[in-house]
Amino acid sequence: MPPGTQLTSARSPRVAAARRLARRSLRGRERRFLAEGPQAVREAVAHRSADGEATLRELFVSPEAAERYAEVVEAAEAVGARVHRADPEVVASISQTVTPQGLVGVCAFLDRPFAEVLAAGPRLVAVLAHVRDPGNAGTVLRCADAAGADAVVLTDASVDLYNPKAVRASVGSLFHLPVAVGVPVAEAVTGLRGAGVRVLAADGGGARDLDDELDEGTMGGPTAWIFGNEAWGLPEETTRLADAVVRVPIHGAAESLNLATAAAVCLYASARAQRRPGDRRP
Repeated sequence: MPPGTQLTSARSPRVAAARRLARRSLRGRERRFLAEGPQAVREAVAHRSADGEATLRELFVSPEAAERYAEVVEAAEAVGARVHRADPEVVASISQTVTPQGLVGVCAFLDRPFAEVLAAGPRLVAVLAHVRDPGNAGTVLRCADAAGADAVVLTDASVDLYNPKAVRASVGSLFHLPVAVGVPVAEAVTGLRGAGVRVLAADGGGARDLDDELDEGTMGGPTAWIFGNEAWGLPEETTRLADAVVRVPIHGAAESLNLATAAAVCLYASARAQRRPGDRRP
């Protein structure tokens, strides 16, 4: 497309190619995914692969968004992304949200090999096992990022990391910390334990209480938390793999905590236990 030309048709080959990334099979084939909105695109612009290649490859932007988020568009151009200025209806045809913000980026996959995660000597890891809801997966990833986790691992039975709802729910955290995908649960536990990481399964029926773990000082070392399915938790074959099964205590009358809330409590408890008073995790 010549410089200055604006895309006016949703049937443009470039637009159609981007729109197909809403489907998991085509995301896997192209190893590309969509990131929507100024926050996600801003984080994508700043992210680079291990070999220094820019993660953002293309950007579709409406005239209003190009004016409102001019610094984001300029930054995208600076990293070599192909910027397509397009009619609002064209950008909306790619968007997966009810109220599009006029910016949709096409990004390269950014997951890391599990072996690379282990080699980095992680001290705090979130493992998502059998997590099927993309919104929950993205929110847990965001919690892990906020708690200063070193990595997130999605097992082979979990939702696609690049599902548009998961990307949105991570609110940019997807671009902040290493994520490994498609790792069998047993392989994840074996690998983490081999790297000197204690593996805890978070489960409401756990024999251990999170308060007890904190009081007894057992959480100061490298720790991985396994979080399970939103509806039925962790299967027994998974909890048997862990070093301990830990429940978050319910001090009031609530029946339980949702997945993201429980994950935040567990991850922050570990983060606090791992640092001395006055320290901050880098």
